[in-house]
Amino acid sequence: MADDDDIGLEDESGDTRTATVEAAAKTRFDKLVAEAFPDVSRSRLKALIEAGAVSVDGAVVTDAAKKLAGSLALAVLVPPAEDAEPQGEDIPLDVVYEDDDLIVIDKPAGLVVHPAAGNWTGTLVNALIAHCGDSLSGIGGVRRPGIVHRLDKDTTGLMVVAKNDRAHAGLAAQFADHGRTGPLERGYLALVWGSPEPFRGVIEAPLGRSSSDRTKMAIIRGGGGKEAITHYEVAERFPAEAGRGAVASLVECHLETGRTHQIRVHLSAAGHPLVGDAVYGSHFLTKANRLPEAAASAVRAFSRQALHAFLIAFEHPASGELLRFESGLPPDMADLVAAFREL
Repeated sequence: MADDDDIGLEDESGDTRTATVEAAAKTRFDKLVAEAFPDVSRSRLKALIEAGAVSVDGAVVTDAAKKLAGSLALAVLVPPAEDAEPQGEDIPLDVVYEDDDLIVIDKPAGLVVHPAAGNWTGTLVNALIAHCGDSLSGIGGVRRPGIVHRLDKDTTGLMVVAKNDRAHAGLAAQFADHGRTGPLERGYLALVWGSPEPFRGVIEAPLGRSSSDRTKMAIIRGGGGKEAITHYEVAERFPAEAGRGAVASLVECHLETGRTHQIRVHLSAAGHPLVGDAVYGSHFLTKANRLPEAAASAVRAFSRQALHAFLIAFEHPASGELLRFESGLPPDMADLVAAFREL
């Protein structure tokens, strides 16, 4: 569709929003629109621009990068929210906090966050659609309504989900910033083999898709990888008196970036893969054979990576209040840690 195609937005169904902006210098169209309608997420506005639902002085503009200046009358047709492709399913949720803007849940192991190949049903999104109904944020038709971050299927712990576009935009901005200039904080507890040295430090190594296995992530040196920074501190060693000779350790991790499998890859590359991680710690699977029977049995029975998102803190996108939530270890990981404490 050409930039100067004159389409009457009022002929379409939906809610037409208008605003007049003053651009002293040439400014990107998508930036002008985002500043004029801050309660609508940037991703949704981008989709609306590309769909021909945004006009300037009555003329549709579909080029988000187009530079404009002067006094401009903007109109955005916000279509009525469509049902997300996934259907609501009656899946129990452990709700830690909820208000009109967002919901914080404690995700169990085995729950996939959003539908994808091989997991079109039974996901957190299916559960959220049933729980939140029409309030859930999301551009019509997407498979990730409200999702601003995610946890691996077998990682447990705290997640925040947006329930409207304003909350989605505010939370997404905080996660994009990774807490570098704002209050966002994410903390994880990982049970790893051995004991990282030094006991407190930073792992900074870029991550990307493995060239040998595209389902795995890997450290990519020499360009091509995305910045990835993990802060860690050994919280407990097993046995406690072993010091550097510890069999395993409980490690607290805080993310400065949020790459796929970041903690798992970083700790594995440091020589301390997570207990139970069959993807990045398969070379340590025989470690259980050297443990006393009680601990060995606990490791064999633990069929996932030992990783729990125990902390999340962020600024409420509507009230500005700092919210902070913590979650204790789930029973299966608590039992595993208890078995190592008996060493």
